[in-house]
Amino acid sequence: MTLDTVAGKKVLVTGAAMGLGKLFAERAVREGAAAVVLWDVNEVGLKDTAAELTALGGNVYQYVVDVASQDAIGEAAAVVRNEVGEIDILVNNAGIVRGNSYFWETTNRADIDKTMAINSLAPMYITLEFLPAMVAGNGQARVLNIASSAGLVSNPRMSVYAASKWAALGWSDSVRIELEQAGHEHVKFTTVCPTYINTGMFDGAKGFLFTPILEQDEVVDTSWREMKAGNPLVILPWTSRLNKAISGLLPIKLRDLFLNTVGVYRSMDEFTGRNK
Repeated sequence: MTLDTVAGKKVLVTGAAMGLGKLFAERAVREGAAAVVLWDVNEVGLKDTAAELTALGGNVYQYVVDVASQDAIGEAAAVVRNEVGEIDILVNNAGIVRGNSYFWETTNRADIDKTMAINSLAPMYITLEFLPAMVAGNGQARVLNIASSAGLVSNPRMSVYAASKWAALGWSDSVRIELEQAGHEHVKFTTVCPTYINTGMFDGAKGFLFTPILEQDEVVDTSWREMKAGNPLVILPWTSRLNKAISGLLPIKLRDLFLNTVGVYRSMDEFTGRNK
């Protein structure tokens, strides 16, 4: 079933202070969502974004939440249910990236835990807070999970990030199938797997053959449209879909040769990431 608009729906966006999350929240406000709930660990950015969206006419709720903490997720979700009500549209957007070193050069093991907690576990825990009510309800509900093309290709110099996004993709698609098998057609999961996006998170990363760094608006527009349509998987851009198809057909040595030749395997060599 297609959801034509989120007007009248209650929307929650994680990582909403800036970047894709802020743009997703803005889409919800402009479509007339009944409430737009913003979660982010960045208190200053969150306050500024909430003010901007309120000025646009949105009914905005803001909560400082560290989604790396299961306890923080549970506490914030309880407050949301009490102050806003159950959520109809959940956008699991929050994420972090660590890269530009080989795995055996890892010096801060806490980075491994944090990457997995935010990119893999947080979407599961957050969704578990709101999905039961979506399933029990009758209205159209959506869960939009922002994964990555790193969940499709084992890119070097980002092994932990790739692992976290493989986990997110596998979990998201599995729950989608569970909902279909159980007959809950009013709840749809959409998983988005983009390549590098111009958000600052991937500063220094290089685009590869026919694959420039993606613009934020392009990713948000496509993801939002596909989410409302209830489509299961979004891979951006077309070259990433091609790489996935070719990689699935070629023997591993030829796959590696192909991906190295087009530049995928060298794309993180000069990665710096966003300055904190």
